[in-house]
Parts: sequence; structure tokens; C-alpha cells
Amino acid sequence: MIKKAIRPLASILVMLIIAGCTAKQKQEASTPATNIMEATISGIHQAYQNGEYNCEQLVTAYLKRIKAYDQATGLNSLITINPDALTAAKKLDAEYKRTNTLRPLHGIPVIVKDNYITKGIQTTAGSLAMKGFIPDKTAFQVNALEEAGAIILAKSNMAEWAFSPAVTISSISGETLNPYDLDHVPAGSSGGTAAAVAANFGTVGLGTDTGNSIRGPSSHNALVGFRSTLGLTSRDGIVPLYLRNDVGGPMTRTVEDAVRILEVIAGYDPNDPVTVHCRERLPAGYQQFLDKNGLKGARIGILRVLSGADPDPQVSALFEQAIADLKRLGAEMIDPFNIPGFDTLSQDHWCPVFQHDLNAFLAKYGKNAPVRNLEEIVNSGNYSPYIEDRLHYFLSHHTIPGETPGVCSDPYTDYRRIDFRNAIEEAMDQLNVGAIIYPTWNHPPARKGDMEGYKGDNSQIIAPHTGQPAFTIPMGYTRENLPAGLQFLGRMFDEATLIKYCYAYEQGTMHRKPPELFPELKK
Repeated sequence: MIKKAIRPLASILVMLIIAGCTAKQKQEASTPATNIMEATISGIHQAYQNGEYNCEQLVTAYLKRIKAYDQATGLNSLITINPDALTAAKKLDAEYKRTNTLRPLHGIPVIVKDNYITKGIQTTAGSLAMKGFIPDKTAFQVNALEEAGAIILAKSNMAEWAFSPAVTISSISGETLNPYDLDHVPAGSSGGTAAAVAANFGTVGLGTDTGNSIRGPSSHNALVGFRSTLGLTSRDGIVPLYLRNDVGGPMTRTVEDAVRILEVIAGYDPNDPVTVHCRERLPAGYQQFLDKNGLKGARIGILRVLSGADPDPQVSALFEQAIADLKRLGAEMIDPFNIPGFDTLSQDHWCPVFQHDLNAFLAKYGKNAPVRNLEEIVNSGNYSPYIEDRLHYFLSHHTIPGETPGVCSDPYTDYRRIDFRNAIEEAMDQLNVGAIIYPTWNHPPARKGDMEGYKGDNSQIIAPHTGQPAFTIPMGYTRENLPAGLQFLGRMFDEATLIKYCYAYEQGTMHRKPPELFPELKK
């Protein structure tokens, strides 16, 4: 009797073991077999085509990584996870299965700065006063990415209202830290996007740049950051800081990925009148300029007036090595490159247009927002202490852009901005220079809480005012493994030349490496 009873029990036990093993195999099969660390758009698309994993599995892997690291380590790069990311991924998988065709950004998870409005997903610009604002529209650039097949994975933390180039602190989410060393800052205001992309929480990211805020955080986080020509991409649906200066664009781990994003978001938008200037100046795509030999025969100016402005010795050493690398890769360096009247032309370009621009934005997009204007934001008290003085300043200093013809307007009509740009481009023309270089920051990332350590920001001096494109790319690491960036400034709408130079420099040096604090998760 006992022996007869044991046999059925043994059979059941074997069946349970087999079932358990099968379930485990199915569970393991749902995880991408390849490492998502430093994954690129082309690499992901190749994996989709090879059947290594699908979009749902990729999104799941990123979400797992975010859960394991973002809040647990104190990095704090993200404000909101898109609850519909997996649903979007499943739809894209079904589409690919049906059509066997990948859209340009098919199934690519994107980290979006929280000042881009996103339909159905909270948008706050880092402000507690905007908590609960769920837009019924999507920003032009984000919509373009989605139409190309991208997935909004998460909205990233930012310096509140994009006020700070130095730190990324918001009343809605607190402070974001630098993934290369959590005792240091990621710069601002797009520090959340920068930290998240650097830590491999998403494939690519979107930031905005009023003076520094794409390039500075990209430099501090070993990323590529594109501030394109003002007028090449639409700002429609971006919460403004100074609309006359604002540019949105890619923050990525490679030049190629930044180019693929730019290719999708560039173009005319009737809802952003300044983009009329790009209508006749768009090439047939930007990927054609990804040339590993793009520096051969190039002539590049070294802007010592910026690189020599009280630099940290280690950043200076990296900059000199970058110059040597550019020469090795075929470029002729013009040293120094001088711009007549630079000290005078570069002064006094900022105008206090924040109140005007924000109020206009809230009137257009914020019908569901809890506040209607700057005065209500100030009266609410829902803001970080470090921005209080600036909020009150903007409340009492109120300029209407373009009210006086040729003053405080865009780079195509403001006479001071035009004069500054003409001086630069005329000097470039005289010496047949394709681009100008300087360190993105002359100092490494500051320690958190060290307000005196925020110095060396070169990004705010030229491009925001002239409207010219300026790209940053990793040029190495200083003490404590902190990243530094090399910046290329070009002529209006000459992104093609900057892409060639940046890509050739990247491929010839390969400085980018992931932060050691955020290793690959064990399967």
C-alpha cells in the first residue's frame, strides 16, 4: 500500500519540477538576452530584426533597471514613469510582426525632460505648483518622436522652471545627483535627463537649453548634447524660460543617436514662427554626415578667450589632449582664434521675459493647470527656496519681447544678437574655419551643496545669443572620474559640419564610458 502510494506522489513531484523549470525558462525568456548597457538605436533595431528581444522586453528591462537604481541609490533622476509605456511597446511589437518594418525610432525608449508637455502624463517643469497638470496635447518634438516609433519611458527631473544651469533641484522631486559620483551635481537644468541617460535608464533623452541646459549636463555626464540652430526645431509645447533663447534637443550616449533624434525633430512648425527660417535650409537627412574621416582637412579655431578663463588644470589638460587628437585625426587648428570686439559683443544679452513667456504658455496650454500665471505661482508658496529670489525678480521685472523693435527679440531680429553673430561668422569666413572649440565647462562638476563650486560654464556666452548651433561631446575624465566635455560651435544651420567633426572626434577617441556606480543588472 505504501509503495503504491509513493509512485503517484513521485510522478506528481516530477511533473511539478518540470513545470517549475518550464515556468522559469519562460520567465528568463521574457528578459532580453543581450546587455542593454550603452544600447544604441541601431543596435536595438538590429536586435529586433534578429529576434533577440522585442520592444516589450526592452522596456521591461529598462523599468527593472530604474526600479533597482534610481531611488534606491539617491540618484533621483526621474519624476514620472509613463504608465502606458508597456502598452505602447506591445502595440509596436504587433505592428512590426504585422508589417516587418521598423519606423526610424521604432521601439526606442526615450527619457523626456518634464518641461515638454505630454498628453496624459503629468508635466510640471519641476514645480510643485504644477502638480497634477495632465496636458491634453503633446509637444511638437515629442509627437515627432512618437510618430517615428519612439516610446516615452519617463519624465525626468529638472531645475525648477529651468532656472539653474548649475544644479537640478525641483520642489516636485528634490535633487538629482551625478551618476559618476553621487557627491557631485549633474549641472542643470536638464540634469535629470542627463543622469538617467548616462545611467542607462533609457536609450536616448530630450532636454532643453536656454543658456547651458543641454550642453552643461551632457558634459557633466559624459554625453553628447546638441543645441541646434535656433529655428531648426520647434519649441511648441515646451514650458519656456526665455523663449527667445530656448532650444530643445537630444541628449544621448553617441553622436549617431543624437543625429537620429535631430533628423526626426528638425523642421518647420507653423505653431513656432521662428522655424520659418529653416524651411529652405534642411538637408535630405543628417545621417549622411556621419563620417569617421570628417576631420581630415578641417580647419578649427581654438577660442582661448574661453578656454583660458580661470580653468581647472585637469580640464585644461584634457582640452590640450583634445586639440592634439583633432590634429591627429586630420584637422588644422587655428590657435588662437580671435573674434574682434568679443568682450563687448558678448555682454548684456539677457532680457527678463520669463513672466511674459510663462503666462502666454499657461494661457495656451494650461487650462487644466492648477495655476494660471506667475503671480499665482509666487502666491502659492509651492517652490524651492533657492529660486525664491528669482521668482520675485521676474514678478517685478517684466519685459515684453520685441515690444521695442530690434530689442529683446529672436536672433533674426534683435540687432545686438545679429551683430554678435556676424562678428563670429565673419571671423570664421576670413580664416576658412568650419567650427570653433572650447571646453563646455572649465571646471569639473561641483560638489552638491557647494554653491561656490559652480564655475567655469562656457555655454551661456555665445550660442544662446547668436542662435548658432553648439554641440558637446565627451573629452575625458578629471579627478574622481568626473566627466568633461568638448564644445563645437558652428555657423547658422551648419549642423552638417558639426556632425562630421563630432562624429570623427568621437570615433577617434571613444571617451564615453558608463558610470561604475550603475553596473549591468544580474540576470
